[in-house]
Amino acid sequence: MRVGVLGCGAIARIHVAALRTIAGVEVTAVADVVPRRAHAFAAEHGIPHVFADVELMLAGGVDAVTVCTPHAAHEAGVLAAARHRVHVLCEKPLANDVAQAKRMIVAAEGAGIRFGAIFQRRFWPAAARIRAALDDGRLGPLISGGVVARLHRDAGYYAEPGRGGVLMTQVIHHIDLLQWWLGRARRVTGHRATLANDRSIGVEDTAGVLIEFASGAIATVQAGTTFRPGLGVQVWVSDAAGRTAGVTEYPEGVGFTDVWTVPGEPPPILRYEPGRTADLPLADVHDRLAPFHAVQIADFVAAVRDGREPAVTGRDAFHSLEIVEAVYASSRTGRTVELG
Repeated sequence: MRVGVLGCGAIARIHVAALRTIAGVEVTAVADVVPRRAHAFAAEHGIPHVFADVELMLAGGVDAVTVCTPHAAHEAGVLAAARHRVHVLCEKPLANDVAQAKRMIVAAEGAGIRFGAIFQRRFWPAAARIRAALDDGRLGPLISGGVVARLHRDAGYYAEPGRGGVLMTQVIHHIDLLQWWLGRARRVTGHRATLANDRSIGVEDTAGVLIEFASGAIATVQAGTTFRPGLGVQVWVSDAAGRTAGVTEYPEGVGFTDVWTVPGEPPPILRYEPGRTADLPLADVHDRLAPFHAVQIADFVAAVRDGREPAVTGRDAFHSLEIVEAVYASSRTGRTVELG
């Protein structure tokens, strides 16, 4: 399988490394709108073909492409893949907004290609353990859940072009876990604000959310990048019998079971280092997540080869984006947003 990479940042490096561990996969091309950057990336990683235009790369005979551009450019990359009938794996968030995401899904389905989206935290053993307990009936039906995210990002982080706020960039991962376990959301009420940073960053650093699910379950999200030091993220769910399961990400990139009250099963084994903060350099966070990126990328390649859907589809990724966009709408209007 010949794979092309769109974009040349730190995440693209993770994709290339993961793809090269899979038998029968070749990373044959890279494209970036800045030719100098694409040539440097190709030389660093030994990629034979370099393009400044994704259309030319896709026309050159790749079987699949991974989209590692800033999220504002995700739609263009996925639509180009659909036009060329090339399977596509896209980084999160799926798009800038729901309208873009819908166009991407329709195009991919119309082209008959596999369309996957990166939510690598689903592949943490601690997160998969909760999904397995729901599937086999040890846990559920769920009635409540929540996310508490106490993270730290400084002004330098937001100075990078294209940075999203705490909901769109960080906590969308944990919202994805909530809706993976609790099902489709039907109603969202929320507020977002910029409280600790200069408002010129253009995105939220603080948010509070109430989510009502089609099942009747209720979840809350409290999130901020305003904590110094950062204290990580906890996401949890509870069922009608009072059984509770939770995952904590601490330090960032490392997820472990912190709560597990399913009768007859062992309590969680804590894996964090006492006294350690979650304020790691972004490169270290990426390093901790890279093994789970690799598992998801391997699943995507297997899905293409087997003619099945990947573990996380574009439609799956749409649902977390829909919740985040609903929070933004609710914050603007002061009203609850009904989801379709």
